[in-house]
Amino acid sequence: MNTQKNRILLLALLIVNGISTILHYIDNFVNYDKYSQPTWITPNSIYLAWSVLTIFGVVGYLLYVKDMFLAAYACLGIYSITGLSSPGHYFYSAQHVFSGKMHLLIWSDAIAGIFLLIFLLRSALILKEWRKEREVNI
Repeated sequence: MNTQKNRILLLALLIVNGISTILHYIDNFVNYDKYSQPTWITPNSIYLAWSVLTIFGVVGYLLYVKDMFLAAYACLGIYSITGLSSPGHYFYSAQHVFSGKMHLLIWSDAIAGIFLLIFLLRSALILKEWRKEREVNI
């Protein structure tokens, strides 16, 4: 069930997510005053959020390759928030306020997060890889 192809696919998705989030979060950090966001978000909280969420991604991958699926799903689901939350900028300002680069970073981050979430749902609901964990641990 947890084939090498699934592990490679997950690693590729995490690399794409990592690249997209680091580019978006760095741009958000450097150009903080140009991004519309809640007042409680600060440049330091952007850095902290990226750091903490990325740790969840790394731990999630390590758990997945060790066939600890339920914990992996939880960690990877939390990590997917790095991308899935990016369109939240649009709740705080009109779209025309953002530059083309900002739109590209926001949406590439969101799309990467969506693909990671699709992988998780496929693994859990279609492939049911978590059943292997149960069989091994009994």
